[in-house]
Amino acid sequence: MFSLTPITTGLVAITCIISFLGFSNRRIIDSLIFWPPAISEKRQYYRFISCGFVHANLIHLAFNMITLYSFGSIMESHFFRVLDLPEYVFLLMYIGALIVSVIPSYIKQKNNYNYRSLGASGAVCAVLFAFVLMRPWQPILVLFIPAPSIVYAALFLIYTAYMSKKGGDHINHDAHFWGALFGIAFMIVVRPTLMQDFLNQLSHPHFNI
Repeated sequence: MFSLTPITTGLVAITCIISFLGFSNRRIIDSLIFWPPAISEKRQYYRFISCGFVHANLIHLAFNMITLYSFGSIMESHFFRVLDLPEYVFLLMYIGALIVSVIPSYIKQKNNYNYRSLGASGAVCAVLFAFVLMRPWQPILVLFIPAPSIVYAALFLIYTAYMSKKGGDHINHDAHFWGALFGIAFMIVVRPTLMQDFLNQLSHPHFNI
């Protein structure tokens, strides 16, 4: 049966295939991972995108892909059915988020041979926060506890900003933070009236579990 969300389904499938291949072949990960010196010295600009299609382990992959499919399928359909935009615009948001989310890390680490980053988290955060802009009071699970998506978004941004400053956990929190902001900015650019809709929804709180 043809998927109603072919781009989301395709992204999940391609990411899973490449990531699984990488689990058993380290050379695949090494050739695709975000490694700033390879970009600054060897001009391997594709790494801004390819790093989002490899993951550290099965849990890392599963978390990102479940989140991407859950919210991406909603957002892809929203782009096409509600915003009346071509479905490829959703793909542009995803790829754009992969690039933009790691640019701050590239600027900081472009001469650091020990720095590496991988995973689709930056782009997934863009999709998730695009959803939050659209449905700020929609309940989502935070550590298995239902909370309005706007509350989750606020807590997430505070946490990522704090952890990015603190460091030491080998997670690229900058990519999460900038990916999330990119998702919000992209939605406002493609449909400026969404900001007013978002503010109107905020002024009328409703939260149904």
